[in-house]
Amino acid sequence: MNGFLGKNLPKMKNKFSGKIFHILSLIVFSLLLMGFFPRYLFTQTQIQKCTICHGKKDFKVQLDDGSVRNLFVEEKLLKESPHYNNNCTDCHNDIVEITAVGHTKNVKKVQCTRCHFENNPVGAPETQMYKDFQESIHQQEFLKGNPKAPVCQSCHGSHDIKYRKSLSSVELKKKISKMCGQCHLDIYSSYSTSIHGVALFDKNSPDVPACSDCHGEHKIRGHEDPGSSVFSTKIYNTCGNCHASASIVEKYGIKSDKFQTYESSFHGIAMQFGEKTAANCASCHGVHDIKSQNDPTSSIHSNNIVKTCGKCHPDANANYTKGKIHLNPHSEEAGSIYYIGSFFKWLTIITLSFLFIHIMLDLIRKIKLKKAGK
Repeated sequence: MNGFLGKNLPKMKNKFSGKIFHILSLIVFSLLLMGFFPRYLFTQTQIQKCTICHGKKDFKVQLDDGSVRNLFVEEKLLKESPHYNNNCTDCHNDIVEITAVGHTKNVKKVQCTRCHFENNPVGAPETQMYKDFQESIHQQEFLKGNPKAPVCQSCHGSHDIKYRKSLSSVELKKKISKMCGQCHLDIYSSYSTSIHGVALFDKNSPDVPACSDCHGEHKIRGHEDPGSSVFSTKIYNTCGNCHASASIVEKYGIKSDKFQTYESSFHGIAMQFGEKTAANCASCHGVHDIKSQNDPTSSIHSNNIVKTCGKCHPDANANYTKGKIHLNPHSEEAGSIYYIGSFFKWLTIITLSFLFIHIMLDLIRKIKLKKAGK
């Protein structure tokens, strides 16, 4: 008997442990279902109740100012959004009761901060985005009472919110540019015909900057704000995010020394010392309407250089077009400046070398004379 138990006890233990594991798994799974399905069913029931009216494409309401607001909500968009498990009243919390004839009138705009804050209990993303937005020029305009100032829904949508990763890099950049263009139409028109806009919309380049790459996403500030990424003393660093990137300049055949040559130029050195009026990248190349130097409409085309430089230098003349820009004195492309610089460099090295040799020989002579004197 002992021999039988000795042989089969481990198998019995394994079998018993396996049963316990299966039982525990079933219990956990059942608890999850008990928590998920009632919530899911309740959510679907409430959505269906709301879509009795809001599911009709012609469902509209006339506002006090005479304008008409479309209240149609496509249920498919809700199911594809990150909020698909939310009830309508989770966001529209001022709707207390839904009856057969409707609900509370004058429903207020949804406040996203009800869920999107640090350490929130509902599992919403915990980031600094909302805090950043509070410091943005958009929020400041909203607080001033500007009715056109964008809020969360203006950019992210309301019922049609999508995951960021649902779009490719190019599609996302296009969407961001067009979205910003809804308010900044003139800027969008300039950008779309610029070298960046053409690369994005016509060539589908994934590396080209869109609005958010230069201005930021939520923490957008005015260009006169020292904290802005496009402030006069910071804009060359913003441009340098791409134009000083070895991988990008190599990929697109752009000269890699543009950023360095600006930093070492008179304008760049003045800028690094905090001189706000010194010329930066945008002063010469433009802001949203940046174009190739071969484009006749470009601010850096040979026909337009005098006018561009004349914005700061009223005495600018045709001689300004003859000089080389973004000059690297250490490159042979600099011509006479490179050779003159090289000449003086070697002249200095040779002169100092002879001076050092002369000092050493004189020192040796003095040591010998001192020894001979003893």
